[in-house]
Amino acid sequence: MVSILFFVFAFFAEVAGTMAGFGSSTLFLPLALLFFDFKTALLLVAIFHISGNLGRLTFFRHGLDRNLLLRFGVPSVIATVIGALLVNLIVQDVLKLVLGIFLLAYVFFAWHGQRSFKPTKQNSLIGASLSGFFAGLIGTGGALRGAFLSAFKLKKSVYLATAAAISLSGDLMRIPIYFGSGFLSPNLYYLIPILFVIAIFASFTGKKVVTKIPQKTFRKWVLFAIALASLTFIYSGMRAVLLF
Repeated sequence: MVSILFFVFAFFAEVAGTMAGFGSSTLFLPLALLFFDFKTALLLVAIFHISGNLGRLTFFRHGLDRNLLLRFGVPSVIATVIGALLVNLIVQDVLKLVLGIFLLAYVFFAWHGQRSFKPTKQNSLIGASLSGFFAGLIGTGGALRGAFLSAFKLKKSVYLATAAAISLSGDLMRIPIYFGSGFLSPNLYYLIPILFVIAIFASFTGKKVVTKIPQKTFRKWVLFAIALASLTFIYSGMRAVLLF
């Protein structure tokens, strides 16, 4: 039986993601790794992540930029599939090391403010490919996606809908690959509907309390927690690689 703490952490991750502007997977994946191996955690977090994307896309669907979705989404989805197929070919300790480095870089850039890139076709292709690849390989690519999409100076509704649609497309492609690769044991299937309900309730809760806590302060505390988790993964990953 899975510890109740796993569900508490899932709830916290989604509330934090809603309030601080992170994708829930950025915080939830490190927490899920306290309970499961990398592959199981990767799939469970992807399932949890997809419900949040469905909610945002439904709510902001009128702002969807279909041209940008095609330009950014197609290469992102292709790269996501490639990343997901590589998970089985890479040692889990190496994946944890990559995740740790990625999260630490994310904290660095987020702490110093959102960094964006020029909205050129070349940068769109690079941003879509990198964010999609890391989403498939280590379960989190939203930071890169946001940095590149922000260059287009989109309205909030357009940004949220388009980013959610791109992320959702990647989720729908990588989750079947994870399932087909046997990442989730059948005895854990009961977690899927529970996580779906938690994601919806936590997202609603985050929107309700977002005005009651200073967002900048809360965001820094979450970044600090992610930094600690990333350093742990880097240490354990490097130790395992060096011993090997």
